[in-house]
Amino acid sequence: MTAAGLITLIGSKLLALVPLRIIAAVSAPLAWLGWTFAKSRRRITLINLRLCFPEKTNAEREAIAREHFRAYMQAALEHGFLWNASGERIRRYVTLHDEHEWKRFRDVDTAKGETARPVIWLCPHFIGLDAAAIRISVDTSGCSLYSEQSNADVDAMMLAGRTRFSESKIIARTEGVKPILRAMKAGLPFYYLPDMDFGARDSVFVPFFGVNAATITGVSRLAKLTGAAVVPVIATQRKAGAGYDVRFYPAWENFPSGDDVDDARRVNTFIESRVRENIAQYLWTHRRFKTRPDGEASLYQ
Repeated sequence: MTAAGLITLIGSKLLALVPLRIIAAVSAPLAWLGWTFAKSRRRITLINLRLCFPEKTNAEREAIAREHFRAYMQAALEHGFLWNASGERIRRYVTLHDEHEWKRFRDVDTAKGETARPVIWLCPHFIGLDAAAIRISVDTSGCSLYSEQSNADVDAMMLAGRTRFSESKIIARTEGVKPILRAMKAGLPFYYLPDMDFGARDSVFVPFFGVNAATITGVSRLAKLTGAAVVPVIATQRKAGAGYDVRFYPAWENFPSGDDVDDARRVNTFIESRVRENIAQYLWTHRRFKTRPDGEASLYQ
């Protein structure tokens, strides 16, 4: 095992022993270090918040950014717990709400001629998305895409931590869509993260908080290919290390619409609404507006 792999393994095991209220308490000073020294991420965060919330003052945006760093640090430290705790402990720490919104497509009455329908769990990049995925996997197998880590040992540990409770399939993004289609055909819901900037290919430019953002059209295309119901999922971090709430929203009607641009706009509009409810817990350190329309200058210069 490489040194990085060994450090990650030991670190996750040690963090699993730390009471979660202590992790929440130490996240603030550690986040201060991140805010002070991770200057590039701090800058990206503040630019994103300025673009998305021009009506707020600089002081208001900085306060949101600092709280984001704290919440993000807490979520990162909690991976030791999420990768090692028992299923019962994770059930107590992460609460699922309104599961019937997706289970109604799986738990059908075949005697009445009802047919199960594939499901896409639409999960934007809130900081609790890993907590949500692991909690769901305690009870239900699913499938998802992930970006491979450069260190093979760390990559293996992340996969093991995310798949230890069920027959879930975590597929490298480089493998493409075919393994996902096979998994969905086998009855596995797809845990889909729709709001990263992956470049202009397979994307359209639609507004996100009034700013044109390269938005992948995979949600509508995959729903069309599989006939899947799209059920949004939002994970919210509770105060003082008290856990997470994971809420399933009603499946979208008339989706896909047949217009990829309109569908991408609907995805972004929904995410905007949820972000406004809890601004600091959205992933602001990512360059969401990195890809620009032809001829438009970078927003991160």
